[in-house]
Amino acid sequence: MPAELDWGPSEFHKRANSVLFNRMGKKVKKEAEPPPKDVFDPLTVESKKVATVVLMLNSPEEEILAKACEAIYRFALKGEENKATLLELGAVEPLTKLLTHEDKIVRRNATMIFGIMASNNDVKKLLRELDVMNSVIARLAPEEEVVIHEFASLCLANMSVEYTSKVQIFEQGGLEPLIRLLSSPDPDVKKNSIECIYNLAQDFQCRATLQELNAIPPILDLLKSEYPIIQLLALKTLGVITNDKESRAMLRENQGVDQLIKILETKELNDLHIEALSVVANCIEDMDTMVLIQQTGGLKKLLSFAENSTIPEIQKNAARAIAKAAYDPENRKLFHELEVEKCLVNLLGSENDGTKIAASQAISAMCENSGTKEFFNNQGISQLIQLLKSDSEEVREAAALALANLTTSNPANAKAAAEGDGIDALINTLSSKRDGAIANAATVLTNMAMQEPLRLGIQSHDVMHALLSPLQSANTIVQSKAALAVAATACDAEARTELRNAGGLEPLVELLRSKNEEVRRNASWAVMVCAGDEPMAVELCRLGALDILEEINVSVSRKNKFSEAAYNKLLNNYLSLKYSQTGYLSSSNIISDGFYDYGRINPGTKLLPLKDLCLQEPSDQRAILLINSRSSDVSPPPSTEDKSSDVGYGRSISSSSSLRRASKEKTNFHFSAGFGSPTEEKSEPTSGRNTAVSKSTTKEKGSRLSDFLFISRVFDLTCWDILHLYHLSIDVY
Repeated sequence: MPAELDWGPSEFHKRANSVLFNRMGKKVKKEAEPPPKDVFDPLTVESKKVATVVLMLNSPEEEILAKACEAIYRFALKGEENKATLLELGAVEPLTKLLTHEDKIVRRNATMIFGIMASNNDVKKLLRELDVMNSVIARLAPEEEVVIHEFASLCLANMSVEYTSKVQIFEQGGLEPLIRLLSSPDPDVKKNSIECIYNLAQDFQCRATLQELNAIPPILDLLKSEYPIIQLLALKTLGVITNDKESRAMLRENQGVDQLIKILETKELNDLHIEALSVVANCIEDMDTMVLIQQTGGLKKLLSFAENSTIPEIQKNAARAIAKAAYDPENRKLFHELEVEKCLVNLLGSENDGTKIAASQAISAMCENSGTKEFFNNQGISQLIQLLKSDSEEVREAAALALANLTTSNPANAKAAAEGDGIDALINTLSSKRDGAIANAATVLTNMAMQEPLRLGIQSHDVMHALLSPLQSANTIVQSKAALAVAATACDAEARTELRNAGGLEPLVELLRSKNEEVRRNASWAVMVCAGDEPMAVELCRLGALDILEEINVSVSRKNKFSEAAYNKLLNNYLSLKYSQTGYLSSSNIISDGFYDYGRINPGTKLLPLKDLCLQEPSDQRAILLINSRSSDVSPPPSTEDKSSDVGYGRSISSSSSLRRASKEKTNFHFSAGFGSPTEEKSEPTSGRNTAVSKSTTKEKGSRLSDFLFISRVFDLTCWDILHLYHLSIDVY
């Protein structure tokens, strides 16, 4: 062995230590104990695949969960496509479990992810199915840190856009912590919370709960925020909740009106004026609040906005506020003194439909003032008629309402509307898709028809066909107004005939069955007008009008003066039926050609019209007495040989062909008041019998009256002569 290698133990250690020191630059300590074999050495993993990170969400290690959530948050923040990718990879379900994780960092990061992800509609749907709303609401607890409040409230704000999520948030007690967070020092938390409350407030139950939780004061405090978006959302929320009377009272009690007026008076806050005016418009419905606004000069401010602003939304909300304020007589008087009518006429010419609607509604409210009606007689009506031709159904409805109020009890305005080419536009409006527009148009036509020249103009525009659809409407207001329009326009035989030919009598009679009192009354009025001549009365009775009216008049609660008048009018213009039902005619009843005595009929028995009776074959029952003063081509009296075949027949009858000429040449017969039917003295049965009259005798058919009929031509005979002749014929044969 070489000498240089012949080292002793001490020398070896010296050399080894010297080599190690030279290599490491320091002395090497004694080696540590090797780690246990069952412990995994720490591993740093760098992944560029989101799918890998999603898998890490199932890790039991808090540090890995926290870092995975942080990476997913940054990925989701980049756009909607990334959110959809995370949804497809199944990241949502494991993340929902992390919302309640014990580790604060994991819980915070998971909440941040859902604050961002909840803006995706598909994620919203899945979150509702997974029922995580309670876990999100729990993150609003006071002990949670501000960043968790921020993203939990953001998640709820995104979710509350949809109705089902609103219900879940409300039912799981989300309103109370959201209201508490309105006082948070963090502006993002305030913004998200008020946005969510605004969405929830669309539901009536939520609004009621907001009142119980005294939400008005913290919402009003947000109006002082330095952030416009928070102020705007607060005003929007107030605009919704002040639709309820209790909320308006709370607003007034908390000096909210003063804050609103200050906003309107501050030019620098003009971006808030639209919503502030909307809240004021709601508050004006409350009388005490309206008085307060009036005292603070708010009404003049409203008029100034309507006149001077160039922003359509501001004009619209100012006009809405004027409309609501104008329902008070004192306010109408004040507005009239300020010449609000000129402003409203200008607003009718706006290019914004909402402004037109609001201006029309304001005109409708102002019409209670007589001076306003006089003003619009010269200007405004023509603009409203032009609005009836608008493509917007809502604009047409509002314009029709204004015209209805302007023309009610004002013949001058009704004439002005007709002269402004309003009849055609109104009749076209009767086919509108909105019930309000139809009812208002029918009202205007009714107001016009009070003047005969205007009524003739309306009739010339085929109004009866136009009213057919409204008469068949399911809306009781439309039914009522349409029936009233029929009563106003069917005042002559030609118009009534047009209504009958259009098929309008059937739905009119059907309206008599309505459970609505106003519909029944107006339908009865229309029937009374339509029963102005015998053909119409006969047709109405055939359709069952008399039976329905009789049933109505029996009821104490359903009858009205018009139902009674319509019943009497039908009978008085259908004397044959009246005589058969009652057995007498009054002194004012004048019978003419075509009157026939069928005999007394039992209640519920229908009186057949003469044309149907003519088609029946002769029988052994008593005949019908027909009044006809015209000569007709009839067969000679029956021969002696035939007398044996007509025993029991007592007749005074003429050819029914004369009935067609009865309307041109008539002979009138006057029955004494209370005179009884001659058939009452007979014991003959009146129900279920066949009554014979002759058929028409025409040259074409060559038919003639049966030989056994007793024929009498009646000229100047009195009623007593006719009845005497009637009985004599029975005695003779």
